[in-house]
Amino acid sequence: MTSHQVVQLLIALAVVVTLARLMGALARKLAQPAVVGEIVAGVLVGPTLFGGAIADAVFPVDIRPMLGSLANVGLVFFMFLVGLEFDRELLRGRGKAVASVAAGSMLVPFALGVLLALTMSDDRTGFVLYLGTAMAVTAFPVLARIIADFRLGGTRLGTLALGSAALGDLVAWSLLAVAIATLGAGSPDQWRLLLAVPLVAVSFLVVRPVLARLSNRRDLFAAVLVGLLVWSALAEWMGLHFIFGAFLFGLVMPRDPELRAGVTAPVEQVGKVLLLPVYFVVAGLQVDLSGLAVGWLGFALIMLVAVGGKFTGAVLGARLARVGWRQSVALGTLMNTRGLTELVMLGIGLELGLLGQDLYSQLVLMAVVTTVMTGPLLKLFYLRRPQPVPEPVN
Repeated sequence: MTSHQVVQLLIALAVVVTLARLMGALARKLAQPAVVGEIVAGVLVGPTLFGGAIADAVFPVDIRPMLGSLANVGLVFFMFLVGLEFDRELLRGRGKAVASVAAGSMLVPFALGVLLALTMSDDRTGFVLYLGTAMAVTAFPVLARIIADFRLGGTRLGTLALGSAALGDLVAWSLLAVAIATLGAGSPDQWRLLLAVPLVAVSFLVVRPVLARLSNRRDLFAAVLVGLLVWSALAEWMGLHFIFGAFLFGLVMPRDPELRAGVTAPVEQVGKVLLLPVYFVVAGLQVDLSGLAVGWLGFALIMLVAVGGKFTGAVLGARLARVGWRQSVALGTLMNTRGLTELVMLGIGLELGLLGQDLYSQLVLMAVVTTVMTGPLLKLFYLRRPQPVPEPVN
């Protein structure tokens, strides 16, 4: 790495952080989650505007591999936080209703996504499973922020939405792991996938108790960081993707508040302020919406499958659980939030060759649109009417 490349990289990182903060602040002023602005910022620096002149000037080709490496580390931190934030308490007391909404909001868009994949004349099992999963995902972290912003935390609606999204995302990441595993069919190293089961067992039976004993140690963060990186590397070596190791390590973290406080804060500071914005830029460099007008029919079909399937499935699942129509419609609206979780899944699809550039660009736009529309539609369908007294979770 030359001195000139070091200068370019440092300037690029400064631009990334500045752009992310400015666009995030703008998104908040427009009553949107900050992550929406950050994702849009990543798209704007890509080839969509001015034929990629901005990207070429600020992010030269010779430093993009370095940005990609930093983006992957940011992805490790993000998936760790996703696993860490999975709260089993959300499933208690409302297990049947949460399971019903989660099943509906996953099965219907997944089935429609599979049908859409089959119409694309691609009989690869991995692609079919992948596209179905991409249509079914809900962004739990972004959804949690939206629920907090609209002061729905602790209400029946907020609890059902968060619980269903958490359970649905757990299933979605599992389905993605299966899709990735099918890509390695016939490989001489496929036997490594069998080690995933022992890895899960060791994680819960050995690693979790060890971490619980470290909750008061000064070297807690260092121990967690080492474990996180090793688990991510093991998942990648097994033929999955490193995000599954990071997610698993976050999932097995003890639910001790003191331990969480000692780990979450530094990870969020480094991951969310610097590394995740780098991920948005790297993802945005692959998005070209300049020719979307040519493929508007395909994009409309994607939106129909993604939005219609998610909304219909969530509403049907809620009604089967005897949730009222008004809250069922609100749940269908909330479950359409995709945000960063969808972007991560799409990035993996592009990396593995499951998505072409055009389809990737259309799906990224779908992720942005479905996230942006959640707040306004929630106000239209639910919040404009007189609100009942918040119902306790328990």
